[in-house]
Amino acid sequence: MLTEYLPHSAEKVADCLIKREGLLNKKWSYDYGVVWRGMEMLYAVTGDKRYYDYIANALDGMIDEEGNPAGYSLEAYNLDYLCIGRQLIYLYRETGKEKYKRASALLRSQLENQPRTSDGGFWHKKVYPFQMWLDGQHMAIPFYLQYEAAFGPDEKARGDAAKQLILAYRHTLDPDTGLPCHGWDEKKRQIWADPETGRAAHAWGRAVGWYMTALADSLELLPKENDHFGNVLEIFRELSEKLLSVRQDGVWLQVLDCPGRVGNYPESSASCLITYAILKGARLGLLPGDNGREAQKSFESIQRHFAGRMKNGEYFIGKCCQGAGLGGASGRDGSFDYYISENVNSRDLKATGAYIQAACEEQIWQEGRHGHDR
Repeated sequence: MLTEYLPHSAEKVADCLIKREGLLNKKWSYDYGVVWRGMEMLYAVTGDKRYYDYIANALDGMIDEEGNPAGYSLEAYNLDYLCIGRQLIYLYRETGKEKYKRASALLRSQLENQPRTSDGGFWHKKVYPFQMWLDGQHMAIPFYLQYEAAFGPDEKARGDAAKQLILAYRHTLDPDTGLPCHGWDEKKRQIWADPETGRAAHAWGRAVGWYMTALADSLELLPKENDHFGNVLEIFRELSEKLLSVRQDGVWLQVLDCPGRVGNYPESSASCLITYAILKGARLGLLPGDNGREAQKSFESIQRHFAGRMKNGEYFIGKCCQGAGLGGASGRDGSFDYYISENVNSRDLKATGAYIQAACEEQIWQEGRHGHDR
């Protein structure tokens, strides 16, 4: 991997992704939303309209003029599908085109009937009954709050969104490690669920990264006057401190609560998501400045561990877990051995999009931190 510090790496990595992948418009996938969020940030940082056009051209190939999104299924009640909704709202704000508003309203309508646990937590998917996953907090909650900011506000909805973050943490937190586990089964029936607590066995790195980004992005959108703001902020601060204390050479492992176990490895997507969230939290004044400075060090470690360059000049982000889940398929039992058995690859959209987001936050931090104790 790279041995030198790579300045303005968001643009370099994004340009290579665009050249390599072309337009991302083949399916309705949260992976695309992670990349597009990075491009949205990159346009804001650089003013280069190519990054805005990349989002617009891709989504225009997936939504007709009536606002019907190709590949989206309302009936699946899948929180993953909502991740793309943030770019629909973004494009509506930029263009005023009704098709984006109608498409985002369709996604928002999913939450009206999303199945819930007995205490009001969203099921991750209809096919995963009574289960809350940390992943779903990133996919749904910032979109939920961004929709209310753009077309509301509905204070009841805002409170419901914040409640999801609190419930997810409450149900998944392992008091012995101080880390949230990947998921929780209210019925305690799943093969991966503890029969007493319903929690999954381990804190999977990317799941915790998803949750951290959900906290950072949601706190930016949630009014401080909201009754739940203080509770969500307390979780964010508590978890940020804990995560900074469990880094390994500046980055985070595939299985956070198993340092030293044979086969565990530094994982890029988790490291990028957590770094992004802490840098953003410090920039917004939600976290202490020291946390931001530590996260900036982590970004330098991310470049050292994961950012690579081919002989042809192509930049890529390596060491990304291709995918992991709970139940629903053979072998997904939430064990340590399961998590380290999943494929690891380079050029993954999730890691690349998360890297672009972290790199943008780090660039903002570098340009604005001198002379300020944030």
